[in-house]
Amino acid sequence: WYPLLVGRLAGPGGALAEAAGRHGATPAQVALAWLLARSPVMLPIPGTSRVAHLEENVAAAALRLDADEVE
Repeated sequence: WYPLLVGRLAGPGGALAEAAGRHGATPAQVALAWLLARSPVMLPIPGTSRVAHLEENVAAAALRLDADEVE
């Protein structure tokens, strides 16, 4: 499952884009943070072939979404 493929959520003015702006993050980071917030046993495995992209994905674990953002 790829949460950024949900259309308007990730586009300009969408929920992911707005949350990303509030957190100084990318929509992809917010999507990963959302997955992590859904369950203590969630383990997203984002694929990448670039170290910079891997570092961006790992940084998503430090994002703390508020209850409204998770909902």
